[in-house]
Amino acid sequence: MTDKILTPIEIGLTAAIVSIDGNEPSILTASGNDGEALEGLPFGPFDAVAHRTLEIGLRAWVEEQTGLRLGYVEQLYTFGDRGRHAQRGDTDAHVASVGYLALTRAADNTSKPQVAGATFKPWYRYFPWEDWRDARPAIIEKEIIPALETWAAQEKPDTERALARGDRVRLCFGTHGAQWDEERVLDRYELLYEAGLIEESRRDERPAALARKAMPALGAPMRFDHRRILATAIARLRAKLKYRPVVFELLPPEFTLTDLQRTVEAISGRHLHKQNFRRLVEAGALVEPTGEMSTQTGGRPAALFRFRREVLQERPAPGLRVRGRR
Repeated sequence: MTDKILTPIEIGLTAAIVSIDGNEPSILTASGNDGEALEGLPFGPFDAVAHRTLEIGLRAWVEEQTGLRLGYVEQLYTFGDRGRHAQRGDTDAHVASVGYLALTRAADNTSKPQVAGATFKPWYRYFPWEDWRDARPAIIEKEIIPALETWAAQEKPDTERALARGDRVRLCFGTHGAQWDEERVLDRYELLYEAGLIEESRRDERPAALARKAMPALGAPMRFDHRRILATAIARLRAKLKYRPVVFELLPPEFTLTDLQRTVEAISGRHLHKQNFRRLVEAGALVEPTGEMSTQTGGRPAALFRFRREVLQERPAPGLRVRGRR
């Protein structure tokens, strides 16, 4: 029996670092050191000798490379699909990357990222169909739905999937009476990838993408599988809003209720009714007044609040179960 040559595996750490900049959710992007022109998330190797845990390693190289101090950090998933880093003919080690969601307050980062090519950019630049704060994005009806319905109509009847393509389109994008679920960020991205409608699908030589004569402009592509990692991070953060007070990791220690609402809207991609939102915050006892007023509102002074940390001991799921207004 001949010995099988195993492909060496390396462990990488990839960070989706979120901050709020002017009521917009932003993600830290960094250019690679290999001349790759595409934007990507910060990533680096795990050094098992220098770092006792994966999270310690993540925090260490992010601060070293960018000068940013991470606050809340949460492990997402391990991304190790074949082809995520390797190209045809590569003989280097296969990189399996552990993805992380990290939150940082803009006020905590008094200096800009210190590595060349690193900058915060709006995350809706990569997922323009996810921002419903003003209205249903026009790109859905103009570009996405027609292309997906054409793709769905080409499905063979002997498919083994639990849901047909048409049903997946309806559930993911809220067509034909289905409700839009803001947490299905990754499902929508995977559907567009499978249908060959995004640049990463063409780069990975997926048959559906190679069969297309033209590729619609559906958000900015990212290097490797970083847009998939970012979709996972956005979906996780949107879900967490409802049962954990993670939103306060993105706000300054003192804030107005308008600041809080705009931050929740920015993350969820939904417009929220002002009075209903304030009743929800009051009922949840998540904040308490500081007794001070803000004069930075551009109008009448507004009361300042802070996160009421006692709520963490009072109930197991202190979040904001917001409902958007369509």
